[in-house]
Amino acid sequence: MKKVIVIGCPGSGKSTFSRALHDITGIPLFHLDMLYWNSDKTNVDKEVFLRRLTEVIGKERWIIDGNYSSTMEIRMQNCDTVFFLDYPAELCLAGIKERKGKARADMPWIEPEDEDDPEFIEFIRNFNTQSRPCVLDLLSKYSDKEIHIFQNRSSADAFLAECNKK
Repeated sequence: MKKVIVIGCPGSGKSTFSRALHDITGIPLFHLDMLYWNSDKTNVDKEVFLRRLTEVIGKERWIIDGNYSSTMEIRMQNCDTVFFLDYPAELCLAGIKERKGKARADMPWIEPEDEDDPEFIEFIRNFNTQSRPCVLDLLSKYSDKEIHIFQNRSSADAFLAECNKK
């Protein structure tokens, strides 16, 4: 395990899982949100984002956390290990609610506790029917990779605990 991607619905805990995996393995961690967003909630130009991502992918070792479907295939092509946090929408919505108002190393701003983005909530509600099939197709296409699919947080936590014993 040298080049790892962690994918899943927003709110599934990709960044939390990635940080724990980084702490255990020492593999450098990169958050797609930090490559894409500015602190004023604007995004960088697509060319800048792709250049930043290409620089990361060119490194010898990395953990990249985030979905960004437009770049998922290039990350799958270049990784050796995939972690898919394949959780129910309700769990992910709860995860979004829990992180509001908290500073996060994976995001360049703090989401206000009293602010909801209806489009984002709808995206999460529809993830399993709209985005998940594309993820599963890519996982099938790149089945030569080491693929871990977790259906719940306890399975992911158990995996990390096992890694920590090694």
